[in-house]
Amino acid sequence: MAIPRRRHQHHHSRVRFLFPAIFAVSAIILFLFLFLSILAPSPNDDNHLRHLHRDDSSGGKGGGNEIKVPSSRVKISAGVHNRDLWSSKNSKFFYGCSNASSKFAKAKTITHPNRYLLIVTSGGLNQQRTGITDAVVAARILNATLVVPKLDKTSFWKDSSDFSDIFDVDWFIKHLTTDVTIIKDLPLRRGQIWTPHRMRVPRKCSDRCYINRVLPVLMKRHAVQISKFDYRLANKLDTDLQKLRCRVNYHALKFADPILKMGEKLVQRMRMSSKHYIALHLRFEPDMLAFSGCYYGGGDKERTELGKIRRRWKTLHNSNPEKARRQGRCPLTPEEVGLMLRALGYGEDVHIYVASGEVYGGEETLAPLKALFPNFYSKDTIASKEELEPFSTYSSRMAALDFIVCDESDVFVTNNNGNMAKILAGRRRYFGHKPTIRPNAKKLNRVFLNRNNMTTEEFSSRVHTFQRGFMGDPKEVRPGRGEFHENPSTCICEDAEAEKKMDWDHRKSGKDNVAKKEDGDDRKKDIEAVAHDENVDYEPEMTDPEDEEEDEDNPLGEVSLGSSKSEAFSNGTSTDYDSSMSEDTELDELLSD
Repeated sequence: MAIPRRRHQHHHSRVRFLFPAIFAVSAIILFLFLFLSILAPSPNDDNHLRHLHRDDSSGGKGGGNEIKVPSSRVKISAGVHNRDLWSSKNSKFFYGCSNASSKFAKAKTITHPNRYLLIVTSGGLNQQRTGITDAVVAARILNATLVVPKLDKTSFWKDSSDFSDIFDVDWFIKHLTTDVTIIKDLPLRRGQIWTPHRMRVPRKCSDRCYINRVLPVLMKRHAVQISKFDYRLANKLDTDLQKLRCRVNYHALKFADPILKMGEKLVQRMRMSSKHYIALHLRFEPDMLAFSGCYYGGGDKERTELGKIRRRWKTLHNSNPEKARRQGRCPLTPEEVGLMLRALGYGEDVHIYVASGEVYGGEETLAPLKALFPNFYSKDTIASKEELEPFSTYSSRMAALDFIVCDESDVFVTNNNGNMAKILAGRRRYFGHKPTIRPNAKKLNRVFLNRNNMTTEEFSSRVHTFQRGFMGDPKEVRPGRGEFHENPSTCICEDAEAEKKMDWDHRKSGKDNVAKKEDGDDRKKDIEAVAHDENVDYEPEMTDPEDEEEDEDNPLGEVSLGSSKSEAFSNGTSTDYDSSMSEDTELDELLSD
């Protein structure tokens, strides 16, 4: 009996000493945990994001348009969503196709002698580019010889450049030889300078409209000059004419050598600094903000400054800034653009090239964007003053340099759906569907207003959701929707064999049904996101004030042979106008570049 008792006492003694040991170890672990917690940085201090202070009071006292740094900060992590940041989904299965069909007759067989078309473009570089593209097609419709277009030199943009200063004129003529006969100058008539008959055509004029309105005058006068030539051709045309548009825009219009070489230097310098880069067309200039009628928290000073600029456009109605913002009609602030990109997964190490004019608020406005993306460049920072000197006094040539860098970027981000954004979006779709991000401003507005009340993951998830259909992916926009220059669906073909191979690979891996369902669900969501978002077709375009005055006085231009607007509608051209556009909104078609 003594042996079991001693064993029991010994066991009790061991248990008695075990509890203090466990307590001591636990205390040490707890102490280490508290110590590490103190040393670790706060999660809110990770990225030092700052946002613009918005003064929503009816009248700030001398508040100005200064940027204030709030005490609260938002953390954005590199995206949680599984997507390739630098390429579009399934882009390898689509390619540009703009060759003429066998039915498209050669220019030499259909061009009539003594039938010359001259056009004078309007606006900045990209607005002029649309006019040049459409002029070639108009000449083809009229079976006329096209004289190399004249560029706008007198309006708001005040650039004295000729066509040959911006584009390679010899390449332009030679490349289109089989489609349209093009000459550099109108020939002499009986040894004397020939003055063409001047006229205007309606916006969105169809091929039938040109035949009814312009052809009779051309047959009588033999040389016709159409002025203010921008958006003067219908969005929808026959397939061969649409493909001709693509051949002009994407192949025949090549920048002149000095511009091309300087643009290539800028691209090379961006590539030397990073494998990938984003190009951002910021569009936060004072005139753009004034035209939009939006308000950005700058108090009376902002209202006075932008209001004075806004008065240039006599036809603009009084603005409702809050309503405009809710409807997605306001350009995002530089900081909001940065927040969107960070939420989409682009880290602070990403290099950004910014194409922009004078930013409203200057460096203070740009500071939050630069804090988000410290690797921040523009043509002025990657090229010397001496290198830019041949271009610096010409707005179109400077815009052309930005155009090249944006076109060559891995990702292009546009803050406004204007002419440059449209042209580049269409071009990037045609040449491989390189990602082109357009903020879904209407939906993102709600997210930005509440971003301090949500977690990082929730903010990122909502941005991803609302940006579906706004990322430049294949089949993102339905064929025929929007401007043809932005969505050249006629000129984009689908590689059916490649898609079959893709499906076969899914079946081989045993994931066919799941992949098809996920892809179908994603595509459905993307299409629905675009279809139900009202700001897709809203294009806050800024006109030249001089254009407005002329269009008010003579909205349809000179119409010969007694033709009138009512006659144009009675002969069937009414279907060539977008019924959703009033005459006031038609004035807003021209966006400065």
